[in-house]
Amino acid sequence: MTQTENQAPLIAQRFRGFLPVVVDVETAGFNAQTDALLEIACIPIVYDEQKQFIPGPAFHAHLNPFEGANLDRRSLDFIGIDPFNPIRMAMAEDERGALKRIFKSLHEVRKAQQCTHAILVGHNAHFDLGFLQAAIHRSGTKNQNPFHSFSVFDTVTLSAVTFGQTVLARACIQAGIEFDGKEAHSALYDTQKTAELFCYILNKLSPHILDSWVAEP
Repeated sequence: MTQTENQAPLIAQRFRGFLPVVVDVETAGFNAQTDALLEIACIPIVYDEQKQFIPGPAFHAHLNPFEGANLDRRSLDFIGIDPFNPIRMAMAEDERGALKRIFKSLHEVRKAQQCTHAILVGHNAHFDLGFLQAAIHRSGTKNQNPFHSFSVFDTVTLSAVTFGQTVLARACIQAGIEFDGKEAHSALYDTQKTAELFCYILNKLSPHILDSWVAEP
């Protein structure tokens, strides 16, 4: 189909066919193999009509701890999550639950953007990727997983280069992005702010640099 002037360009034209997806997780500890994954949010990054990077739709879920999961009290107090609060309306990780639903939505965006895979964007991205991969293994959703198995884009590195900051809140402030510390440690809020930051940094790059970075097929 011929792209008309009022259609947004496809993100597949930019990152070797990868769809950047900003991900944040909230967990009951730091060990992806033993500690519970309690919340996940994903926001794909797309172009607008002016070829500016913008956050796409948000996909978000609260998760029940997997059977036998470790729940570190210090971590729970830090993120302010009660895993057993019924108001959370949490879902299971398994193939009938949250991950399958989120992956299905991401695949729809990926196909619309004509991308081959998603690539995880995160603030300390390998932490999020590790917990996501452990949940995929537990839930049997490997075949639905849209993400590259090891490559990531890390906004810690981008923020350090751009602003000399590595903390998400400080980098957002440097970028002029409003950041409410009371909302931090919510996966959805942190994902939204990381997505805004990622788009801000990329959009600040000059157009000729962006064009020169587009990989050939």
